[in-house]
Amino acid sequence: MSYPTDLKYTKEHEWIKLDGSSAIIGITHYAQESLGDIVFVDLPKTGSEIAAGKSFGTVESVKAVSDLYAPATGTVTEVNSDLATSPEKINKDANATWLIKLTLKDPGEIDSLLSAADYEKFVSEESGH
Repeated sequence: MSYPTDLKYTKEHEWIKLDGSSAIIGITHYAQESLGDIVFVDLPKTGSEIAAGKSFGTVESVKAVSDLYAPATGTVTEVNSDLATSPEKINKDANATWLIKLTLKDPGEIDSLLSAADYEKFVSEESGH
């Protein structure tokens, strides 16, 4: 699996795409593949503050419930409302299905996250492939 190079990644398997001082956040293909069929997503409300490294919601699959961890600190400006009725969209295309949009407190904060190549290496080491 190749990961889009315009995204940054966390070791908790979230991705973030920067757009000036705003960003969109999702989970990686590896995460959705590990979870299996996603049946529910619990996301924060618009206007919520989220902090880098802290849980901002959960994703529930037929196998388990997993926390979502913020790759950056900021204020939620939009939540992907499609996921309330169609959470399986994440399984279809995790790299293109965003969960939340936020205004970043410090856009430079994402510089410490993994590049696509580094994330791919991390996943291969974690999965033993």
